[in-house]
Amino acid sequence: MQRLLEAGVDPGQLHALFVTHEHGDHARGVVAVCDHLNIPFYASFGTARKMDWVGHDRWRCIRADEAVRVGSLEIIPVVVPHDAQEPLQFVLQNADGHRLGILSDLGSLTPHLVDVYQGCHGLQVEANHDPQLLQTGPYPPSLRARVAGAFGHLSNQQCAEFIRRVNWPGLRHITAGHISEKNNDRYLVSQVLAEAIGCEPHEVTLLEQDMISPWYHLNDQ
Repeated sequence: MQRLLEAGVDPGQLHALFVTHEHGDHARGVVAVCDHLNIPFYASFGTARKMDWVGHDRWRCIRADEAVRVGSLEIIPVVVPHDAQEPLQFVLQNADGHRLGILSDLGSLTPHLVDVYQGCHGLQVEANHDPQLLQTGPYPPSLRARVAGAFGHLSNQQCAEFIRRVNWPGLRHITAGHISEKNNDRYLVSQVLAEAIGCEPHEVTLLEQDMISPWYHLNDQ
């Protein structure tokens, strides 16, 4: 709630909450927030079952590729390879046809995923780790294998590959997030993504875990 207020958003303006998967940094506090605001939350059956939300009167079941409309927004759930129970990410489209793609917590790229994210005017994408820093970092071998695996998290290079495959003249803004503080280096992220985006490293927008991002306009204004 506090971060919404800091971003200049009245929590009372929220109509719904969408959950990607059950991991704590994505699902913690969902019920409390929705109860407080008297709004529904949307999640896959797998996520709801894992969180013991099945039967909750605020839960709405969503399925991959079945669009949901909330107000003037159309939200398209997208299935992703991640070590969770039926994880989803989202592409949002407004009434003017502008599309925002949110992509985080996945270990590999699929042809279907790349296809769904075509034509986005804005992207928020994961650049979680540098492979070499991950292998020499503090994580135990089992956790390193999980992060680097096909159901873990995207490396800087995988993030860059995704950007190359969905880039088009209408893509106005790209932000990189979910950047590991232990297994990555922001300088490396900027270097790798700048080449994919076609800009200078200092022009790459990297999100901070403990800071609110600025607002970005996806229209032509």
